[in-house]
Amino acid sequence: MVDLKSQYEKIKSEVDKGIQEVIDSCAFINGPAVKTFQADLEYYLGVKHVIPCANGTDALQVSMMALGLKPGDEVITTSFTFIATAEVIALLELTPVLVDVEPDTFNIDPKAVEKAITAKTRAIVPVHLFGQCADMEALQEIADKHDLFIIEDACQAIGADYIFKDGSRKKAGTISNVGCTSFFPSKNLGCFGDGGAIFTNNDKLADEMRAVVNHGMKVRYYHDMIGVNSRLDSIQAAVLKVKLQYLDDYAKERRRAADHYDNAFKNHPKLQTPTRWENSTHVFHQYTLVTKDIDRAALQQYLMSKNVPAMIYYPVPLHMQKAYLDPRYKEGDFPVTEMLSERVISLPMSTELDEKQLEYITSSVIEFLEQ
Repeated sequence: MVDLKSQYEKIKSEVDKGIQEVIDSCAFINGPAVKTFQADLEYYLGVKHVIPCANGTDALQVSMMALGLKPGDEVITTSFTFIATAEVIALLELTPVLVDVEPDTFNIDPKAVEKAITAKTRAIVPVHLFGQCADMEALQEIADKHDLFIIEDACQAIGADYIFKDGSRKKAGTISNVGCTSFFPSKNLGCFGDGGAIFTNNDKLADEMRAVVNHGMKVRYYHDMIGVNSRLDSIQAAVLKVKLQYLDDYAKERRRAADHYDNAFKNHPKLQTPTRWENSTHVFHQYTLVTKDIDRAALQQYLMSKNVPAMIYYPVPLHMQKAYLDPRYKEGDFPVTEMLSERVISLPMSTELDEKQLEYITSSVIEFLEQ
């Protein structure tokens, strides 16, 4: 799905140099490479504080801990997302409240969010799914009205711009109280292992989160709060520092690949191409089609037989996952989410896809449809 080897070969000398500098310094934890990358990412995002951590799941958990959410507090999120979004809510003994998504962008539906608010609601976690932002102005209006926090899950959308109605822009993850991202290798900005980061413009919250990721310490060996051990190591930071310089170029190449897919499948009666919402740029972490009146499993198997990987994100909605079964929800409660889970399929998406590869992928899909 992602050609990491070819991507690495293009920046090999820079990456190898950065890794070697870390090894030579032996500053493997919280070394200069981490501080430099942190500053570079703050500048790129236009945000006051970046708090590096061990992975995107920890980023979500640390955010909720620092915001002071307590067991029993309700947190609203989408049922159409990777499990980590709800996982941390449950781990902290908060109550996940799931809602449906919009049929065009696949992002959380603000109208469904407002209907789900109760006296126990404390936060909303919108997921900027597949590479474009959720409707943040509508969500912020709801949050302001009900005095709620917003934690942006930007793990799939780093580098995307949210475009406000007045024409101004902010990067995904920097729009509300706090944003989170993952540097998992397959992400648009990925390292060579696990990694993550948290973003905020709130000085006090940043101070709390820096303590939480470091065992609850603000002063060494003085633990003011319950914390965790969640650090981005220096070697991963060295890799990310190099790749951050190319992040916008990577997004441009992903959009080029998406344009090829769009043109190939345009107006096909059995395929719905991804919507590009006017209030967000799209960085295409995934290129996801919605199939119509076809055997999706057979399509996936056919593509695999042609050496074309294809993935289903996500085959089972959160409200139907065994670990999250809840008497509050039943099959049919979230019709858009359930429809998408039955019909979506994602094609290879990488900065390294060339025209020959794209033509082979699209022709393989069309061959199946015309059988």
